[in-house]
Amino acid sequence: MSRPRALYAASLALALLSWTGASLASRCPTAPESEKKAILELINRMQDAWNRGDFRGYMQGFKNPDVIFVSGGRFQSGWQGTLDHYVRDYGASAETRGRLRFFNIRIEMLAPDAAQLISQFELLRPQHPQYGINTRLMRKVDGRWVIALNHVSASETPPQR
Repeated sequence: MSRPRALYAASLALALLSWTGASLASRCPTAPESEKKAILELINRMQDAWNRGDFRGYMQGFKNPDVIFVSGGRFQSGWQGTLDHYVRDYGASAETRGRLRFFNIRIEMLAPDAAQLISQFELLRPQHPQYGINTRLMRKVDGRWVIALNHVSASETPPQR
């Protein structure tokens, strides 16, 4: 290829790349960091709701009605089934509810409306404490982030540090 043709081809390629980048930016107007921040804020609100005994507030972080929730090798029955499980199994008192903490949270943006979140958690309580990992598919629905798929792996044995 001659030098003028090569320069023309390179210029054309750069112009195409800049146009494509601008097109992608217009489809994803918010920066991934601000989306990650919004997801972290949601997780913090959920943690706070749990710790004050507001299970319905905690469930506001999940897609309603069709969240997919897997725990203990079983599927919960959507949003309402998950709420019923929390109220039945954790709602008798502050001691049965315990104190929930999410930490080591990692978020990977998959698309403007999808993210993967992996975190550790601990549910500290006198009887049956839980330590584990959440794997979550986050989706942006009607402008707000929710958990569409939640997989929990838990143990009563604290992780080795």
